[in-house]
Amino acid sequence: MPISPNFTSVLSKDWEINFTQCAPNGYLKYTELCNLLQMTAAAHSEVGGISFTDMQEFHQAWVLSRMRVEVSSLPKWRDVVTIKTWINSLENSRSIRALEMYVNGKKIVGSETFWAVFNTQLRRPEALALPYEHFELFPENKATRETFSKINLNHEKEMVFEKTVRLSDLDIVNHANNVKYLEWCLDLADEAKLLNQEIESFEMNFMKELSLKDEVVIHENTAQNTSIFSITKEDKTCFALQLNWKN
Repeated sequence: MPISPNFTSVLSKDWEINFTQCAPNGYLKYTELCNLLQMTAAAHSEVGGISFTDMQEFHQAWVLSRMRVEVSSLPKWRDVVTIKTWINSLENSRSIRALEMYVNGKKIVGSETFWAVFNTQLRRPEALALPYEHFELFPENKATRETFSKINLNHEKEMVFEKTVRLSDLDIVNHANNVKYLEWCLDLADEAKLLNQEIESFEMNFMKELSLKDEVVIHENTAQNTSIFSITKEDKTCFALQLNWKN
């Protein structure tokens, strides 16, 4: 699709929170929060001419590599949230995108995301085949207090679950959707802490894709203020999640 006449380098989009997106406490699920952030990023790529449809002409897609989310509070059912997004950096096969969520003008979520261009036939990264120079970059305008990082997995951990990747876990790129990894791990976390909104921030590292019928093992390490989950396939780490709990 051509670049939209309404294209701007900073996109602002409103979403109304519906009941299917909410946990039993009436507040937005963390998984649905990530979905909304990524749907806003997708909307920006759509108007900017670098969407999934545009990229599929070259057998390419954006895939998420790292994500940090800082949460001061969650929106609740029927809230209308505004999500703003812009690009910090974009070159060759990589891009860093910032996102912020607001309710009634108050910022409640900040996120920094790291994306890679992925060839969906060759299943490997490569340089973006589409022009992107029309995007103004904002390298100094950060959405989070801290940047994303490599999660430390050099610690004692215990196996907490085994899982087989099912059809319902797959997305349009034909691999396990990144939010599914988060969902699998949060289902094993302390539900009371989750419902009490005790997550201050969380980070995700995506290392290897998972496909239909892959067998995976989920491990956990819990410290005083952090819970670290990792997902492995054949003893190779595919995903890591660090939950940072409020003091």
